[in-house]
Parts: sequence; structure tokens; C-alpha cells
Amino acid sequence: MRIGIVGGTGKEGSGLAMRWARAGHDVRIGSRGAERGEARATELSEVCGKTIGGGSNPWAVEGAEVIVVSVPYGAHTSTLESIAEHVGDAIVVDITVPLAPPKVRRVHLPAGQAAALEAQAILPEGTKIVAALHHVSSTHLADLDHDLPTDVLVCGTHRAARDVVIGLVADLGARGLDAGVLENAVALESLTPVLIQLNKRYESAGGTGLRITGID
Repeated sequence: MRIGIVGGTGKEGSGLAMRWARAGHDVRIGSRGAERGEARATELSEVCGKTIGGGSNPWAVEGAEVIVVSVPYGAHTSTLESIAEHVGDAIVVDITVPLAPPKVRRVHLPAGQAAALEAQAILPEGTKIVAALHHVSSTHLADLDHDLPTDVLVCGTHRAARDVVIGLVADLGARGLDAGVLENAVALESLTPVLIQLNKRYESAGGTGLRITGID
């Protein structure tokens, strides 16, 4: 599957890129500057032993079957606007959390209630948006030998799109769970500040995650 990662030069995007490339997917990472994307892709390819493409954000998403938006909330709107005309029929996975530094351990609801819901308002009508991967440690993602014994909650309006993303989560080494409609992104995104608080309180250097019980 061709996957374009917007903001793929960051910690989270880079870890996702390497794991998906090792799982056999055609991965391209993007950045605001094409040269930065190309340079980072070369570095990641050397680390994971698989070829990862790199360039600008619009280049990375052109022709992609799945687009992952992995940018800080402050760049969320402008980034989505820059790729809107290139989205096509792709599934858009928004992993953005609307944190409000420096108070990153407090829940912050944006004007649109959730970053994923704001993405729905920005991207062309009918775009299949899925919210997921908010709670996976970037430290663990980057360590390709580290297991990911965590659950990933996946929500979106289109069930078939959710199923595709759940499959991609499995390719990362984690378990994806269907968390329902896109409006539930409000809850998913709001859990991240709580996990940041837990990391701080219990000194979890690698990062905490989620585990849902009662599901085989």
C-alpha cells in the first residue's frame, strides 16, 4: 500500500515510516521543504534497511492510498490546506493532538472540538478521515526491535476506512480497535494530555500506552 506521511520528518512520523516500510509498504515522507524530506528519507532508509521516499508534503501525498497527518497542532490548518487538492480518494489518518504548550498535561479542546473534526471541515467534502495513533510512543516506534504491546483506538465515519487503518496498526506491531465514529476523536485526542501526565508522574521514559481489557 502506498502511504504518504505529512510531517514525516518528525519523531512520530519517522517511526511510522520505518515500521511500515519494513512491513512491505511503499512509504513516502513529506516536509514543508522538499530537501529536508529527501535528506530525512535517506537517513531513515539506512536505519530500517528499506527504501523510503522523501520530498515536499504535496509530493508525498500525491497518489497515496493512505495519507497520515503527523504535525504539531499549530501547523495543522496550514498543512491541511497545502495538501487539500492532492488528497483525491485517499484515506486521511489524522494523528494530531490539539495540545496547548506549555500546559501539555491539560486537555485543550480546539474551536472545532477535535483536530480530526477540523480536518473534516478543511479537506474536500467526502474525504475519508480517520483519527488514530494518538497514544503510541514515538520512542518505542523508533526502536524497531521494541515490541508495541499497546492498543490503538481508531475512529472515523467510514467503517471500511477504519478497517484499513486497523490493518496498518497491526503492521506496526500493535492492536487496533474500532472506536466508532469520527466525533469520538474528541475523547481520543483528549487522552493524550492524561498520558503525558502519567509519563511525568511515574517517570516513564519510554512513554505510556493504552490497553483495553475484555476484548480477545
